[in-house]
Amino acid sequence: MTKSTLSEFTDFTGRTVVVTGASGVVGEGIVRRFAEAGANVIIHYRSDESKASALTSEIRESGAQADMIQADVSQKKEVEALFEEVGGESGSIDILINNAGNYPMSSIMEMDEEEWDRVINANLRSTFLCTQAVIPYMRQGNGGAIVNIASIEAQSPTPMHSHYCAAKSAVLMFTRTSANELGEYGIRCNAVLPGLIWREGIEQQWPEGVEGWCKAAPLTRLGQSLDVANACLFLSSDAASWISGAELRVDGGVMSNRVF
Repeated sequence: MTKSTLSEFTDFTGRTVVVTGASGVVGEGIVRRFAEAGANVIIHYRSDESKASALTSEIRESGAQADMIQADVSQKKEVEALFEEVGGESGSIDILINNAGNYPMSSIMEMDEEEWDRVINANLRSTFLCTQAVIPYMRQGNGGAIVNIASIEAQSPTPMHSHYCAAKSAVLMFTRTSANELGEYGIRCNAVLPGLIWREGIEQQWPEGVEGWCKAAPLTRLGQSLDVANACLFLSSDAASWISGAELRVDGGVMSNRVF
C-alpha cells in the first residue's frame, strides 16, 4: 500500500538505497538527501576511497545509516558482488540511483575507440548491469524504484561530447524499456536529466560557460547537487507511485530556451 500523508512521502526509514558514483558532486548530494530522509544509504565508489570514506563517516555521525562499497560498475562480476553484499544484509534493495559515469571531452575526429568504449561503459553499460543485478532484490521486496541520471545532453548535442551524448540518449530509451518490462514486478524506472551543476572552481575553470549558462537559464543560476537529489527523492517516493518511464529535466529551464 502506498503512503498517503505528506510527511510519509519523504520518510524513507527502513529503505535501502544504492547510489552509484556517490563520491562525485551529484552523487554526494543524492546520498545526503536520502540520508536526511532516513534511508539506509549504500555509498558506491570506484576509485575515490578517501571521499567515500569521509562521506560515510559524516552520514553516520549525523545519526543516519550508511555503508560504502567499492566496485567497477562497468564489470558484471563486480556489479553482481556489490548487490549480493548489499542484498544479503538487508534482504531486499528498495531504490537504485544509477549515477556513475564520466564525461571527458574529445572530438569525433580525434577520439580513439578506447575512449569511446570507456565513456559508453561508464555511462550506459553500468546502468544496464546495475539495473539487471538489482531486479531480484527488488522483486524480493515487492517492488522498488530505479532512477537513472542522464543529462540534457541526451536531448541537446554538445560539441566534443559525442560519446557522452550518445550514451545518455541511450540511457533514456533504456529507462523507458525498463519501465515497460519491469512494471509488472512493481519496479518503477525513471530518468533525471541535469543541466550544468555547480562544482568547486567551475567559475574559474570555465567562466564563459558559466556566464553563458546563467544568461540562458530562465532561473539565472547553475544547478546545485541537491536540485538533482530532490528530483531523485521525489521519483523514488510514494508521491510518484504512478510515474514510470518519465524523463524529468532539472536544468533551470535552459531547454525551454531555444537560443541556448
